[in-house]
Amino acid sequence: MSPIMGVIFDLDGCLVDSEPLSLEAIASEMRRLGIEDATAQEIGDKFLGVTMPVITDYVADRLGAPVPKDFADRVETQLLATYQTELRQISGAPELLRGLNAQGCAMAIATGGSLKRMAATLEISGLASWFAGTASSAAEVAQGKPAPDLFLLALERLKLRPADCVVLEDSPHGVKGALAAGIPAIGFVGGSHLKGKRGTHAAILRDAGATHVFERLEDVGRHILPHRNEPQR
Repeated sequence: MSPIMGVIFDLDGCLVDSEPLSLEAIASEMRRLGIEDATAQEIGDKFLGVTMPVITDYVADRLGAPVPKDFADRVETQLLATYQTELRQISGAPELLRGLNAQGCAMAIATGGSLKRMAATLEISGLASWFAGTASSAAEVAQGKPAPDLFLLALERLKLRPADCVVLEDSPHGVKGALAAGIPAIGFVGGSHLKGKRGTHAAILRDAGATHVFERLEDVGRHILPHRNEPQR
């Protein structure tokens, strides 16, 4: 196996345990609009890893009317307020990033969140310094996941080829987007939003094309880092 020169991370659910907070913020705003049975599980089951415009279209269908123009802004405002006290790193994130950096492995972010949310998430979680100049948001490309655009932007910022990199994703949409960009994808099911359904979700990620699926970031590191030391042939 060729050495992995760069790792492109999905942010939410892979490095920060933010998905439960995000899903609940969306469901809360749906209930405020009158969709009283809206739940975080409903949104997670249908739309994990997709961009807000796709979710907004779904909310409009559920509502039977256009969604207020400030819906996405209200979700984000609620979410970022919650982040101040409740956002946590995924266990093992700093150790993984330090290990990759020590081996000279480049790192990037490819997230479906807005630029504002991406910046706030990285700053509040204490991860911003690892991704200076290499964090990419779906807001910067024509199409979000599962299109390849976001991953191609990340590659451009890393100045690496698809074959030199691997993507870490917790969403089948992200796995498909990575593969569409020509980048191998590893699945991750360690986020708390997948508690009780890790096996089922791992199968979904494999079906989407993930080569391996891990529940712990420590195991992700063990999978990636040994290949860095293999001799070139």
